[in-house]
Amino acid sequence: MPFWESKSLAEMSTEEWESLCDGCGKCCLNKLIDDDTEKLYYTNSACKLLNLKQCSCKKYKNRLSIIPECTVIKIQDLPELDWLPESCAYKRLYLGQKLPSWHPLITGSKSEMHKKGMSVRGKAVCKTKIDDIENHIVSWPLEFIE
Repeated sequence: MPFWESKSLAEMSTEEWESLCDGCGKCCLNKLIDDDTEKLYYTNSACKLLNLKQCSCKKYKNRLSIIPECTVIKIQDLPELDWLPESCAYKRLYLGQKLPSWHPLITGSKSEMHKKGMSVRGKAVCKTKIDDIENHIVSWPLEFIE
């Protein structure tokens, strides 16, 4: 039985916890919150450290010194991280759901995730400054395909 099915999130080692991340890059997209409704919107504008082809952070180990507002996903914070997409393994396991069939832990690579369109590959832009960020709002990060 795979570790993600036999252990709780709290029982996982650091290595196991880190391996849950599918590397989709969605959490690295800039998000907007409507001041009136508090509704969250994803944009296709990614963090400057995101490698758009690999869908991974270029400076993962040092990212917090470069981007202090980068979120470190911790088990105790999961109830408040309502912006995590439905496809996120941390969120899914926390809610008692299974990993999707395309998850790299199941398939052994990211290729199926990319084929299913569940990553930012080919959909995001990485610019240091976007003046019209509201024109970059997208809904695809919220879509979930099993």
